[in-house]
Amino acid sequence: MQINHDTRCALDQVVGLLNTMADGETPDTLVSVADLRAFVERHDVSGVEALAADDVSDVRAVRSRFAQVFAAPESRTAARLINALVAEAGTTPQLTDHDGYDWHVHYFAPGASLAQHLAADGGMALAFFLVSGERDRLRRCEAPDCRRAFVDLSRNRSRRYCDSRTCGNRLHVAAYRARQRESAEAPRG
Repeated sequence: MQINHDTRCALDQVVGLLNTMADGETPDTLVSVADLRAFVERHDVSGVEALAADDVSDVRAVRSRFAQVFAAPESRTAARLINALVAEAGTTPQLTDHDGYDWHVHYFAPGASLAQHLAADGGMALAFFLVSGERDRLRRCEAPDCRRAFVDLSRNRSRRYCDSRTCGNRLHVAAYRARQRESAEAPRG
């Protein structure tokens, strides 16, 4: 699947935002204005000025709504959730060419809050995936102790783990060691 630069950036922001949520082993990493500023810088979110405590709670609310889209049982539910998110963000498509990137579309209105910015651009990126029949590429890691979000952009849609070097390798090594133990404990006959 080919996606353009701004859609990829918006998807990375959605996934990055989802992965700030607490999940069993890891605490919520989006609790303060400093955390939010670090997220904005890490994900190169453009046009963000001063941030306040209200921005943290508003972005956390958008994050919860993105989580609902990822967890939606079917496309009709996901579409309803995305439509509401994008409409409430006051989506206003506009062409722009900033920061050395060629022409692309931003969906957030001029002067939008960070939460509206993320909801509009992220919601539209998710909408493009749904429209193209690719919603099943929006996934959660299959490692038992990890539920991080990711977008499977592999050619054959086979990616199962958020990071093959950490979650994937850890599970493969554990399975290998279990087979070795079974082999060593098996009666020889």
